[in-house]
Amino acid sequence: MPLFMRSILLSAAVVGLFLTACHRKVAPVSGISSCLKKSIADWQAQGHCNDPFVEEYSFQGKKVFVLRHGTCGADMTDDVLDENCQLLGRLGGFVGNTKINGEDFSGAQGGKVVWKARP
Repeated sequence: MPLFMRSILLSAAVVGLFLTACHRKVAPVSGISSCLKKSIADWQAQGHCNDPFVEEYSFQGKKVFVLRHGTCGADMTDDVLDENCQLLGRLGGFVGNTKINGEDFSGAQGGKVVWKARP
């Protein structure tokens, strides 16, 4: 096979692998507020790990949601949103932040998964 043909086939194979590897199934979002649905859609559009999920907690007397990236990066931050989808802060990251509004998030109750991407 000529070198030119091998180059074309190799390029097509690489592009095909890239396109299938980047495709991720997203679980339908139900039973949560419309602003959280929008926040999840916007967050997903930014392109995160293949295994992101959202957890619901009770923190500082309010319901909050943590948008977890999953397992692809230790230095990524997880957004913490209130019920109105206002950003309260970010957990983790390179410095390992654990505080939201000056209080350690380890005091949060719950941790129920309310959404996750399909494998």
